[in-house]
Amino acid sequence: MIGACSLYGAYLYLEPKLPSIETLKDVRLQVPLRIYSSDHLLIAEFGEKRREPLGYDDIPPRMIQAFLAAEDDRFFQHPGVDYHGIIRAAVQLLLTGERRQGGSTITMQVARNFFLSSEKTYTRKLNEIFLSFKIERLLSKEEILELYLNKIYLGHRSYGVGAAALVYYGRPVEKLELSEIAMIAGLPKAPSRLNPISNPQRALIRRNYVLGRMLELNLISQAEFDAAKATPITAELHTAPSEIEAPYVAEMARAEAVSRFGQEAYTSGYTITTTIESHLQEAANLALRNAVQAYDKRHGYRGPAGHHELSEEPDQTELIEIITAIPSAADLKKGMVIAIDEKSITVLTGQGEELTIDWPGLSWASAYIDSERKQPEPKQASEIVKPGDLIYLYSDKDEKGEPYWRLGQIPKVSGALISQSPSDGSIKALVGGYDFYLSKFNRVTQAKRQPGSGFKAFIYSAALEAGFNPASIINDAPVVFDDEGLEATWRPENYSGKFFGPTRLRYALTHSRNLVSIRLLRKMGIKHAINYASRFGFDKNQLPYDLSLALGSGAVTPLAMVEGYSVLANGGYYVSSHIIDTIRDDKGEELYQANPLQVCDETMQQAVEEANEKLQALASLPEQSEEELPVVPRCAKRAITEQNQYLMHSMLRDVIQLGTARKARVIGRKDIAGKTGTTNDQKDAWFNGFNHYLATTAWIGFDDVSPLGRGEVGGRAALPAWIDFMQVALNGIEEKSPDMPPGMLTMRIDSETGKPVNVGHPNAIFEVFEVDKAPKPPKHDLNNNRRRGQNESSVNAIEDPF
Repeated sequence: MIGACSLYGAYLYLEPKLPSIETLKDVRLQVPLRIYSSDHLLIAEFGEKRREPLGYDDIPPRMIQAFLAAEDDRFFQHPGVDYHGIIRAAVQLLLTGERRQGGSTITMQVARNFFLSSEKTYTRKLNEIFLSFKIERLLSKEEILELYLNKIYLGHRSYGVGAAALVYYGRPVEKLELSEIAMIAGLPKAPSRLNPISNPQRALIRRNYVLGRMLELNLISQAEFDAAKATPITAELHTAPSEIEAPYVAEMARAEAVSRFGQEAYTSGYTITTTIESHLQEAANLALRNAVQAYDKRHGYRGPAGHHELSEEPDQTELIEIITAIPSAADLKKGMVIAIDEKSITVLTGQGEELTIDWPGLSWASAYIDSERKQPEPKQASEIVKPGDLIYLYSDKDEKGEPYWRLGQIPKVSGALISQSPSDGSIKALVGGYDFYLSKFNRVTQAKRQPGSGFKAFIYSAALEAGFNPASIINDAPVVFDDEGLEATWRPENYSGKFFGPTRLRYALTHSRNLVSIRLLRKMGIKHAINYASRFGFDKNQLPYDLSLALGSGAVTPLAMVEGYSVLANGGYYVSSHIIDTIRDDKGEELYQANPLQVCDETMQQAVEEANEKLQALASLPEQSEEELPVVPRCAKRAITEQNQYLMHSMLRDVIQLGTARKARVIGRKDIAGKTGTTNDQKDAWFNGFNHYLATTAWIGFDDVSPLGRGEVGGRAALPAWIDFMQVALNGIEEKSPDMPPGMLTMRIDSETGKPVNVGHPNAIFEVFEVDKAPKPPKHDLNNNRRRGQNESSVNAIEDPF
C-alpha cells in the first residue's frame, strides 16, 4: 500500500511536467537532403544523420523478431512497462548497490529517445515509466515499433534499421541474411563498443548472443542458428551510394536548398530533382577529363607524386599504405614503381595489383620545363622514373581504341563543360572542373574569363541587325588604334600574323579574322554592339566599351556563354539556365516546381494566352486561394529576329564545315554549328556549339590565367571535349536544321567581291540575304524574271544551299 501510494503521489507530482506525446502521431524524423538526376539516380546526400524511414510493413518480420529477442521479448504482452525487468533491476540494485541500466522496454526507449535525456537518475526513470504508459494508450504496438526501428542510433551516423543495412552491408533490409540482421539487432545496447567496424570481436559476441536469444524463443531453428553463427563478419562501411558523378551539380542544388530552407534543409528529408540527364553527365565527365589529360600529356611529365626508398624485401602491406596516402584524383589510379625494364615498368597499385606500363604508355613523358618547352623524348624507362616513385596511372586508348595503361599525373590545367536545352534552359550536364575534391571552385558559374573569338558570334549578329549582310566586304588589313578606352596604342593582328585584304563577313567569321571583326565593330558602333549583346543575356555594364570587345575581351562565365549561344540555337529567344526541376518534402509533397521561360510555337503561344486569361479570371474570384491557381507555362520573348538567327546559324555551320572547327565534322552531322575562342597568349581556349537539341560550351585554361602555350587554341584544347560529348549526346537525335524564314532570299554572288553575278560567273557562289538588306541582283536576271512574270523576290524559291 505504501509503495502504491508513493508511486501514485510521484505520478501526480511529475505528470504536469511530462511532455506532450501528441507529436508522436506526426513525428518528423531527421532525414538527409538528397539530390537526384532527372532520371532519379542519386547524385548526393547531405546531412549528419543517415536515415531510411520504413513503414512497419516494410520491415522484415525476422528483423522485428531479432530486435524483440535482444531488447524486449515481452513487448506485445506488457502495457509499456515490463514489471519482470524492473524487479530484476531492483534486485540488482539491492544486491550490488549500483544503478545500472536495466528493465527498459522498447516503449520506454521510445520515450527516452524522443522526449528525455540519457542520464541515469531515478526521476528520469519515473518519467520514462509514466511516459511509456501514455505512449501505449496513444499508439498501437506496431506504431511504437515503427518509431523505434526508425529512430534508434546504430553507429556510424546511421539512425534506424534501414540506414544501418545500407551503412554496414550496402543493401536494403529485405536483402539481409539472418547473421546480418542479428548483427544490427545487437547494436542498440552499445552502438560504438559493439560495432562490427570499430570492434568486430565484441560485435561477434553480441551477434551470437542475439542469435542464441532467437533460438531460445523458438524464433529460428537449430540449423538456422548453427549456419548464422558460423558466418564470419561481412560488415563494411558503405558511404551514401552516389549513382552518378556530378558533385558540382550537387553543390549548386545544396546551396539553393539552404538558401530556401536554412539548416532545416539537412534534416527535413527534402529531395531535389535536377534537370541533369545521367548519361549526358557521364559523357561530360569523360569528355572534359580526356581533354584536360590530353593537354597535360602534350606538355610533358612533371615528375612523381613522391618517393619511397625500397628495401631489399619490402613489406607489401606497408607499401600499399604509403600508396593510398597520396592524394586521389578523378579517374587516376595510384601506384608505386617496383621494377624497371628498358622499355617498361612494373607498378604496385593501392589495391595490391601489379600492373605493367609498356613503352606506349611511357614514351610521351618528356620532362616538363614550362608551357612552351619540354625536354627531348626519353629513350628508356629509367630516364622517366625510378623504383620507389609514387605515380599515377591513366587508362588510355590507342589509335585502334584498345585500352592500355600509361603514366599519368594530376593535371594543373583546369576546364569546364556545360550543356543545356536551348528550348527552356534546363541544364543537362555540368562539370565545373577536373576533380571537385581537389578544387570545389565551379568554373562554369564562378570563373569569369575572356571568351576570345567565341564572342564574335554576338558581334556579327549585331552587325546583321545594323544593316550588314553575310556578303558585306570588310578589309582585312593592318591597323593601329589610338583608342581612348585603351591604355596604349593598339596594333591587333590575326592569329596567323597574316593579312588577307577585302573579305566577306561569312568567310571572316568562318576563319576567325580578328581585324575584320574590329573594323566591323567600329563601323556599327560600340554602343549598338553592347546594347545588342544584352539581348543574349550579357550584362552590358560588365562589357568593355572599346574595340577590344570585338575579340572577346570582356570577362564572362561559361554559363553566360552557353545561354548566349542558346539564343542562336533556338530560333532567337533568350531563356535563362536552370538546374533544379522540383523540390519535395519528406512526404513527397511538392514544394517547388520550375516554370522556366521556354520557346513556344504558335499553337503553344495561343494556349498560354488563353490559360493566362482564365488564370486572371480565377484570381479575381474572392474565394480562390493562391495555392489552387494552376501553373501556366511561360513563353520566352524574342531576342533577335528569326532572319538574323537563321543567317548566324548558317555562318556558324560553316565554322565547322569549312573553318576553325573542322575537326567536329567527325560527328557526321550537318546541323551542328559553333565558334572557337582563343584569347591573347592562349590563356583561354573555348568552343561554343549547338544544334536544335543542345547548346554546349567547353573551356580549358589555368585558374591563375597562365598561358596555355603556343598552339593551344580553342580548336585544339577545348574542341575535343565538345566533340567527345556531343558524339554521345546527339546519338539517336534526329538531324534538323532550321527552315528558311519568310523575308529571305538566295542569290549568286562573286566570292571575292560579294556582289551579285549572273549564271556562269567563274567565282559564283550562293549566299542568303534578308530581302531588305540584299544587294540588287544583275539586270540580266531581273529581265529574265520579269519575262517570266516574276519579281525580284522570286529568287526566294531557290533551295537553301547551306
